[in-house]
Amino acid sequence: MSNEIIIEIGKIAFDYAWNYFTKTPLDKIKAKAEKGDIEAQYNLGLMYYTGQQVVKNYFEALKWIRRAAEEGEYPDAQYFLGFMYAEGIGTPQNYSEAVRWYRKAANQEHADAQCNLGLMYYNGQGIPQNYSEAVNWWHKAAEQGFANAQFNLGLMYANGLGVTQNYSEAVKWYRKAAEQGFAQAQNNLEFMYQNGQCVPQDYSEDVKWYRKAAEQGHADAQFNLGVMYANGEGVTQNYSEAVNWYRKAAEQEFANAQYNLGLRYANGQGVPQNYSEAVNWYRKAAEQGFADAQNNLGVMYANGQGVTQNYSEAVNWYRKAAEQGYADAQNALIRLGESW
Repeated sequence: MSNEIIIEIGKIAFDYAWNYFTKTPLDKIKAKAEKGDIEAQYNLGLMYYTGQQVVKNYFEALKWIRRAAEEGEYPDAQYFLGFMYAEGIGTPQNYSEAVRWYRKAANQEHADAQCNLGLMYYNGQGIPQNYSEAVNWWHKAAEQGFANAQFNLGLMYANGLGVTQNYSEAVKWYRKAAEQGFAQAQNNLEFMYQNGQCVPQDYSEDVKWYRKAAEQGHADAQFNLGVMYANGEGVTQNYSEAVNWYRKAAEQEFANAQYNLGLRYANGQGVPQNYSEAVNWYRKAAEQGFADAQNNLGVMYANGQGVTQNYSEAVNWYRKAAEQGYADAQNALIRLGESW
């Protein structure tokens, strides 16, 4: 989680300065930087980081960003210096230094730095793990409208980490992030609606939020939206739509979606019955260790559906599922005179 968020935030820093260093001549920026202009130093560092007007050079990037961070209370530079230490860019990875610079920027209300400092506390990187401190810093960033922090705060309240478990607070923060288009928050908010956790169970709300996240490519939401269509919950039952959303998640290697897509092909629901395609999708899920798919793949080999009948292969897949405690697979092995 931390790497994904840090990389995303890093892009924000580039966008912030983009117009400046694409429209200002390099020699002018260098001259100002060498005279101690903090903004110029910071932007020159970003230029070296991204390779704008210069050859990309992380060491030069670090040098100029550090000068901006050290010579003035410039939170953007302090934040980005922390990011470079956290990721080991232009310098050996050093979480303690990352924490130091994130904190300097965070104390100046820099929301990105507050969010990342929370992550450092959450992961125990460069500082003792402390969920309460993670919550503290995420609160600060969340109150500034920072969607990543709002989502993380929702997780903490939902799971009772660093705070007393409070589903109402989880819903509150998930909703704030979801309303900014944050797909993971939309998915988690849907889950809470679906399970009636401090919000009335409302399948139409489930569908609304799952769809928002699914349309952004969020595999969990795509799968869950498929389930809603398959079961007719919050929407008219529609196996073709279920298949559509299962496929989108399955193509992202989401094992449960691959298994369910295999089921639809095996049963001819929403697609023409096609045992070969069922085997194809069962196999993808089975190879990820999904016991239901391993069992069903065993069935297909045992019955010669979509594949040449092969009891050895059937036993192979039944055994994999049986070893995970899958009762149907265990019974199949007993019938075949095998053990697991």
